[in-house]
Amino acid sequence: MQLDEIDKKLLQFLQEDAKQTSKELSHRLGLSVTAVYERVRKLENSGVISRYVALLNKQKISKDFMVLCHVKLTQHKKEYIQQFEREVMDLQEVTECFHVSGDYDYILKICVRDMEDYRHFMLSKLTSLQHIASTHSSFMIAEVKNTLTILV
Repeated sequence: MQLDEIDKKLLQFLQEDAKQTSKELSHRLGLSVTAVYERVRKLENSGVISRYVALLNKQKISKDFMVLCHVKLTQHKKEYIQQFEREVMDLQEVTECFHVSGDYDYILKICVRDMEDYRHFMLSKLTSLQHIASTHSSFMIAEVKNTLTILV
């Protein structure tokens, strides 16, 4: 799909606050409400906008202890990779999982209450997954930048 400058601005505004009404967006873009509505529908139907979510304040829900856990599998067999990926999808503490190149095979972003909660997660959940050779954990000291905005 080819995006024009208005589509790009619209996407920027929606990434800032997806709860803006078509009327609010129409004022910001200088378009009619109908034109904005149709553009949003086009972006949704084409898959450019894949979903809308509510972002939670991790501190308010006591899940602000963030860990980046590097995971190395025992072997790079297709079935090991697929099994690990299926099993990690069921771990609620894991908010993001990336299959990466380098010394480790995966990087997991894990949000828990505190160190004790992370230890419990490691002992009862992560280490129970099959085919993990090793892990390496890094703990967040401070959040410097956290954005979901992608410039188009």
